[in-house]
Amino acid sequence: MTLADTGPRVRPAAEAQLLDGLRTIGSDIAGMIPSDVPAAEFWTDRKLHYKLVSPLNRRKFTVIVVGTGLAGAGCAAALGELGYNVEAFTFHAAPRRAHSVAAQGGINAARGRKVDGDSLARFVKDTIKGGDFRAREVDAWRLAEESIRVIDHMDAIGAPFAREYGGQLATRSFGGVQVSRTYYTRGQTGQQLQVAASQALLRQVARGSVNLHTRTEMLDLIVEDGRAAGIVARNLITGEITAHTAHAVVLATGGYGNVFFKSTLAKNSNVTAAFRAHRRGAYFANPAFIQFHPTSLPVSSEWQSKTILMSESLRNDGRIWVPKTPGDTRDPNTIPEEERDYYLERRYPAFGNLTPRDVASRAARDEIVAGRGVGPLKNAVYLDFRDAIGRLGRKVIEERYGNLFEMYTDATGEDPYVVPMRIAPGAHFAMGGLWNDYDQMTSIPGLFVGGEAGWGYHGANRLGANSLLSACVDGWFTLPYAVPHYLADLLGSPKPALDAPEVAGALDDARGGVERLTAIGGTQGPDRFHRRLGDLLYQHCGVSRDGELLAEGIRSVQALREEFWSDLRVQGQTDGFNQELERAGRVADYLDMAELMCLDALDRDESCGAHFRTEHQHPDGEAKRDDENWRFASAWERGADGRYIRHQEPLEFVSVPLGTRNYK
Repeated sequence: MTLADTGPRVRPAAEAQLLDGLRTIGSDIAGMIPSDVPAAEFWTDRKLHYKLVSPLNRRKFTVIVVGTGLAGAGCAAALGELGYNVEAFTFHAAPRRAHSVAAQGGINAARGRKVDGDSLARFVKDTIKGGDFRAREVDAWRLAEESIRVIDHMDAIGAPFAREYGGQLATRSFGGVQVSRTYYTRGQTGQQLQVAASQALLRQVARGSVNLHTRTEMLDLIVEDGRAAGIVARNLITGEITAHTAHAVVLATGGYGNVFFKSTLAKNSNVTAAFRAHRRGAYFANPAFIQFHPTSLPVSSEWQSKTILMSESLRNDGRIWVPKTPGDTRDPNTIPEEERDYYLERRYPAFGNLTPRDVASRAARDEIVAGRGVGPLKNAVYLDFRDAIGRLGRKVIEERYGNLFEMYTDATGEDPYVVPMRIAPGAHFAMGGLWNDYDQMTSIPGLFVGGEAGWGYHGANRLGANSLLSACVDGWFTLPYAVPHYLADLLGSPKPALDAPEVAGALDDARGGVERLTAIGGTQGPDRFHRRLGDLLYQHCGVSRDGELLAEGIRSVQALREEFWSDLRVQGQTDGFNQELERAGRVADYLDMAELMCLDALDRDESCGAHFRTEHQHPDGEAKRDDENWRFASAWERGADGRYIRHQEPLEFVSVPLGTRNYK
């Protein structure tokens, strides 16, 4: 196999014409990374050179933090503890309801407590390779270094990590690695970490350093003199739209996987805060990099509103297989061993069922498309615990995965201790997000991002259990350094007055946007448009993509958006509680987000990680990168005329040299 494509293919004329009509090529951009410091030492060097704000001056600054998941709660709590005035916003009734609770399997850390060859360098190598060399290498080093502090910190503030008999914290393996570095709390890791982070946040609320706004959704970003200076938000109970100003703004609002409608995300998770910031000038990085989780529950009905995530940790003991004979409808327990195809173990013997998520999802899709799918709709594969139960006993499996098995039974009515689980790829995690430099600051000075709202750690595919880690690293150990560094130069500068022209203009824009939605007076509700958009994206920008499908997808999204703005029906009024209005605003953003996703996927004429273009694959069907032409992060700017400008951040790999991604 060659390392990469020999060169870009010749685009068909219609595809090239569509691209030229939608985007232009901009300039290279830098991520604030000096070339004279080794990647492994850069975070230590960067912290040494950050500007500081003295304790007596911190109370003079106000920071807005939007989102109270692991990244947002950690950031708000840490800044509050340091003495800054923090305004924290969440559309939930309480911070602990943020979607971080949904992560189940664990959180990675390179603490090296087991004698299995793990180290910081091994962690970085796995992360960069797992992201198919489309992440920022120095970010991966920071993730590895701070992972050690994250586990100790979360353990100290109350996360009940599983322990070995002797008292050491227990670990298990996750996809894309051959060591045991994942710390966990049964199948409730995200929930327990979120509870601990929320308690830390509420401690600062009680102390008066954090002012918490619940049931409040960000509608716009206030920009004054080119700097982020606050937000416009809507109270979801009263409908009141208000402005809130600050010296800096942090968006920790999660990912945009719900653009696919049927996703593993909570139904309220959305892209609105990030995309409204994008409209104000923040670049959006790699929007096409969407991960499809291989152990989601399959769609069982046309009218299903979402998919359900089953933890990747199940792949430690569950074996994935399909019948060798297409269309086999026998009870799985009656299918003999020789008539089963454990296809991941066959194709990837070194990693087996713990191949990375993008690889496992494509392999499952291949089996389903070939007619070997199982279940009533033939859209799933089996995840079987028969051998593990026979080897370890049911009690051990219950201790490791009991709540996950209960959840599966609640969702399907089937007992996974007796019959194999049925799983299928489902839209899950967004590796793309608002572009940010090494300090987590976007292209708008003063606007920072944390967690899944950013882009730098995961490249084109996230390794399992790195999501909770990246959110914690950003919230507790990156933003509390980077935000004060930015604020230090603003000492003595007041935050904008509420009657400033930029504030009033943003307020008017937000109110006008809400009124525009309710004034359409059409016949179709927002959920109908969202469902249609999701079906369109699964077909045109899903697990696999190609130029013709993507071009058709862009045109279909544009047509659906035009229909949305002419035939949307929003019942109720703009003032007061109105969930129909909430959903309408989010779907409007999803339609624009979908166009940008498809544009990015069409523009990036290579395969890498979860972005799999069928035109670019090795003879064995694996993704084929083009490092000569596409070794950069795409950062999209929205032009005043509606066209996009693609900027590029070149990516360098020194400590982990470029190589063919191989899990065999």
